[in-house]
Amino acid sequence: MNSEETPAPGTGGPLNIEPALKALAAALHGEGPAVELSVGADGGLVVGHVETPGCDDAVAVVRTSGSTGTPKATLLTVESLAASSMATALRLKGEGQWLLALPVQFVAGIQVLVRSLFAGTRPWVMDMSGGFTPEAFTAAALELTDKIRFTSLVPTQLQRLLDDPSPETLAALRRFNAILLGGAPAPQSLLAAARDAGVRVITTYGSAETSGGCIYDGYPLEGVSVRVAADGRILLGGDTVAAGYIEAPDEETGTFFEEDGVRWYRTSDLGTIDDDGRLTVLGRADDVIITGGIKVSAAHVQEQLEQSDAVSSAFVAGVPSAEWGQAVAAYVALAGDGTDAHGGKAKAGAGQEAGDPAVELQQQWQRELGVLAPKTILTAPELRMLPNGKPDRLAMTAELSALHGGK
Repeated sequence: MNSEETPAPGTGGPLNIEPALKALAAALHGEGPAVELSVGADGGLVVGHVETPGCDDAVAVVRTSGSTGTPKATLLTVESLAASSMATALRLKGEGQWLLALPVQFVAGIQVLVRSLFAGTRPWVMDMSGGFTPEAFTAAALELTDKIRFTSLVPTQLQRLLDDPSPETLAALRRFNAILLGGAPAPQSLLAAARDAGVRVITTYGSAETSGGCIYDGYPLEGVSVRVAADGRILLGGDTVAAGYIEAPDEETGTFFEEDGVRWYRTSDLGTIDDDGRLTVLGRADDVIITGGIKVSAAHVQEQLEQSDAVSSAFVAGVPSAEWGQAVAAYVALAGDGTDAHGGKAKAGAGQEAGDPAVELQQQWQRELGVLAPKTILTAPELRMLPNGKPDRLAMTAELSALHGGK
């Protein structure tokens, strides 16, 4: 894949998105090559121009998160992006001004730019040179001038904003007509806290392969189809589905397929659809842990752990075990200051003493969950996250595996 890179120098402030908007606008009008955005070593935006033989209407190449392996280069077309933008505007009951508060190189970030181009509005970029902070978010939110305002966040960001005691932060959140929340499952406690605070949150489900979120609050957007395959996997179909991956044709990946004139994407997630047509995502297909001959849903255990007042979020995985085949292990972000008495991480394992947060949680969950309780627990102030706000599953699983030690 050849690309011509045009760096936008970092300034220590918000990203300069002008080159990206110009390149995307040209690609949408068929006047330029597909665009791939990235961030350079200096923190500046890099606009790559990508040749896409065989796909004349390509607009953007977006890398998947890479949370479970090597990121894939997903090819988004004029049709898929236009369908996504129009369906989003219909569901949100209008087009408006967007605040970019996520990395621009991932699908949720690039969609802020694309939706703004379709709407003819000017997006505002949050200054994330110092990381994501309530102060920077509030300052950026106050710059929005349109009467209709939107932004996209991940659960960790929203939690941080709701935890901030400043009344200005809450006022900034309430300015948005809707906050799209995606990238990772949102704890029910977080959604309840947002509702109680008068913050308008819409949960989204989708991926780069579907031009971003295409299921809002459990229901598909206009023009999007959803069904569950015989093996329990969620299938998403419609015009928002990507053209495929650059590295491999569809017949090799088996991820994309055509059926009765509809293009479908086979996800790696399990789900159910109720009688009202609402989708519930149960977790990843590879999240089933077989421990001692018992099948355990990592997503279900995670949900149970997050019900504890001492836990703000959790990640559950199966780790190799000589005794059980696999053992349930949990990486837990503690509520409050998120540290033990020594200000660092706490681990539940051999040789640990009572009084450690991880040990106390392990004892509690053994009483409450029985065989579902994690046998190894690592606590920390926050989960490990990828730049796009998704949990870094590979890194946390590796840490948990090393801590468990195969016993």
